[in-house]
Amino acid sequence: MTNPSEIPAVATRLRAASPTWAAASAGARADVLLAWREALCARREPIVKALIADTGRKRISESEFDGALRRIDYWVERAPRLLEAASSGESATAPSVRYEHRLHPFGVVGIISPWNVPLLLSVIDALPALFAGCAVMLKPSEVTPRFAEPLNASVQAVGDLARVFAIVEGDGSVGEAMVDVADAVCFTGSTGTGRKVAMRAAARLIPAFLELGGKDPLIVLEDADMKRAVTAALRGSVLNTGQACQSIERVYVHETLYEPFVEALVADARRVKTSHGGEDGAHLGPFIDSRQAETVTAHLDDACAHGAVQHCGAVTQVADGAWCSPVVLTGVNHEMRIMREETFGPVIPVMPFASDTEAVRLANDSNYGLSAAVIGDEAHAMSIARQIHAGAVSVNDTGLTTMVSDVEKDSFNESGLGASRMGDRGLLRFLRKQSLLVQQGEALPIDAFREDVH
Repeated sequence: MTNPSEIPAVATRLRAASPTWAAASAGARADVLLAWREALCARREPIVKALIADTGRKRISESEFDGALRRIDYWVERAPRLLEAASSGESATAPSVRYEHRLHPFGVVGIISPWNVPLLLSVIDALPALFAGCAVMLKPSEVTPRFAEPLNASVQAVGDLARVFAIVEGDGSVGEAMVDVADAVCFTGSTGTGRKVAMRAAARLIPAFLELGGKDPLIVLEDADMKRAVTAALRGSVLNTGQACQSIERVYVHETLYEPFVEALVADARRVKTSHGGEDGAHLGPFIDSRQAETVTAHLDDACAHGAVQHCGAVTQVADGAWCSPVVLTGVNHEMRIMREETFGPVIPVMPFASDTEAVRLANDSNYGLSAAVIGDEAHAMSIARQIHAGAVSVNDTGLTTMVSDVEKDSFNESGLGASRMGDRGLLRFLRKQSLLVQQGEALPIDAFREDVH
């Protein structure tokens, strides 16, 4: 564990090393990060084992590790072209002025990562910041801390990287101390905590890049393929036990499809197995943070107390953890917490709608706007998708943001702040653009600005 009082010294060490790192060529930095890739591969087993121990997930933990390697490969290929693309020219508004742009990385970027996808959501910000020439201080979540030790061992194995990449451990007090010394900060987590990070960063006038909560809607149109809709709704709602910011948490189905949709969804949901009891062929692991089971239970209790019908699924809490089999709810409305607050569990509340206008109104009736989905005839679905207030809208599937990393998106409403972490802006947000302006004509005399008195 890192004491918050130690954080300023860590930042000072990183800041002292950052000019040399920033001055290195993009290719040289890529070589260092490729060396780190090798060091990671050499420690795959202890990192994955640590992730499994903290999350209770095997295949997703393995996928996380592989995803981290793919992020390195992506930026090795992409970053040099972005960083070496100099721009210069003559001003259109002042033709005698020539300009040249230079890109300056932030000195130290502080990254506070979440517990739901511990490794991948750490490197998704750390890698582009490092490629951009920044030094990085990373604090993984204290809920899932075990992977930090083998991850740090991989960093220490690459001397040039260890000088500009520090991993610190601790609770929110360590995160607060990081925000107080960083030159820019990235935070992934709840909207409530993100708001605190933003306010602390604003007090210092440093940028805050925030990826926050979601309450993603899915609209199933009258012309949707039923099997596709049910399959996508179930996977998009319960994958990772619903512990993902882009999980589908509200489903709106055209009234002509509503009853057969619910019937098919319940049948499929009942076939989903949890890993509780060590059963083979399990689809869903436990709640990573058992406190999340309390939130899910509270949302379900509130919904059922106000008239919702729970068709299947339940939360199971035992001495060694908490699980939840997929829950399908009907009879829900927007007065219920289950339709307004982030649930972060495998719960699928379903409402009927009568018209496209009503579907769009319901989908947009939220404080969040991270992502969404629409299923139906493609042209029809696209026309609806364009009306949704969310940063990314999957059409004829759900959760497509988990499959693409090169497509930029912005968070709407209370789901985030700052430039996209995806696509080119995922790296360019860590660079400040400097303009060098050269006057090629005569310097303007003071008489050019004379104020005549009448």
